[in-house]
Amino acid sequence: MEIEQNLNTNMEASRAFQNSLKDAPLRIVADRDRFKAHKLEGQEETADETLRDPEFVANDVAAQIFFLRKLKFQYLEQNAKDKYIKTIVSDIDDAPLITAATNEQLRTNNTLKKANLKEGKGKLTQKQEDIRTLAPLVEQDYNKAKALTAEASLSQQILDARLALSRLRQAHPAPRLTISAATEQLDQQIARMQEYDETIQEISNSVATVKETVKENAKEVDRLRIKRAEVEKEVKRDDVQIDDGVAVALYDWFTASLDLHRALFSLISHHSPSENSLVLTYRVTPSRELTISLVFVPNTRQLASAEVEGFDDIDVAEVVDLHVLTNDVSGLVAAVLARARGV
Repeated sequence: MEIEQNLNTNMEASRAFQNSLKDAPLRIVADRDRFKAHKLEGQEETADETLRDPEFVANDVAAQIFFLRKLKFQYLEQNAKDKYIKTIVSDIDDAPLITAATNEQLRTNNTLKKANLKEGKGKLTQKQEDIRTLAPLVEQDYNKAKALTAEASLSQQILDARLALSRLRQAHPAPRLTISAATEQLDQQIARMQEYDETIQEISNSVATVKETVKENAKEVDRLRIKRAEVEKEVKRDDVQIDDGVAVALYDWFTASLDLHRALFSLISHHSPSENSLVLTYRVTPSRELTISLVFVPNTRQLASAEVEGFDDIDVAEVVDLHVLTNDVSGLVAAVLARARGV
C-alpha cells in the first residue's frame, strides 16, 4: 500500500511539473518559435520554389549568414556589456583584474591574428592572380586539345572513307559502270519495259478473247448436252435393238479386208503423227521399204502435200505434184508404188 501511494504521489508530482513547464513562459521556447517564424530577406513563401531555384538557395544562404553574423554581434555586444556591468557594480575583490600585461597580451593576440589574416589574404590574392594568369594558358591548351581531337576525328573519318572506297573497288572490279553507260542501260531497260508492257497488253487481250471463246464453247457444250439428252430419250423411246451377230460378222469382214489390202499392197505399218497427217510404209522389195507422208488441210479431206522417202534414185516430184493438184490420194500411192517396183 505504501509503495502504491508513493507511486501515485510521484506520478502526480511529475504531471504537475510537466503542466508547469507547459504553462511557464520560457524564453527559449519563445525564441524557437520566433526563429521559425522569422522571414529572411529575399525568402519566398514556399520552400519548394526555394529548393528548386539555385538563385533562391544562394539568397537564402546569404540571408541566413547575415542573420547569424548579426546574432553573433549582438551576443558579443551583450556579453561585453554584461562583463562591463559586472566589473563596475561588483566588489573590487571579486572583479577580474585587468592590468597592462593583460592589455598587452590582447594586443599581441590581435596583432598575431591580423598578421595571419593578412597572410591569408595575401595567399588568396596570389592564388587569384595565379588563376587569372593560368586561365588563358589553360584555355589555349584546351583549344589546342580540342583542335587535335577534331583533327584526329577527321583523320579517322578519312581513313574509314579510304577503307570503304578500297572495299568498293574490290567488290566492283574494272570495268566499272560510268554515268553515260548507266544512262544508256537505263534507256534500254525502259524500252524493254515498254515492249513488255505492250506484250502484256496483247496477252491480256488474247486472254479476254480466249475467255469469250470459252464462254461460247461452254454454251455450245450445254446445248449439245441438252441435244444428247433428247437423243438418248428418243433412242430409249424407240427401243432400237442391234443384232450382235451381224456386228461381229461386219467386224470380221472389215478386218479381213484390211489384211487383204495390206497383203496386196505390201503395207507394213501406218500411223498418224498429227490430226491432219498420215504416214504409210510399204515393202517394195524384200530389202527395201518406201515411206509416203501425206499432209491434209486441217478439218478437210483436201491433200495439201506429200513426201516420198526410201528411193533417192527415182524422181517422183512431178507425179506427187500432179496428184496433189487433183486430190487423188489412191492414185498417188499407186503411181509411186508402180514407179518404185518398176512396173
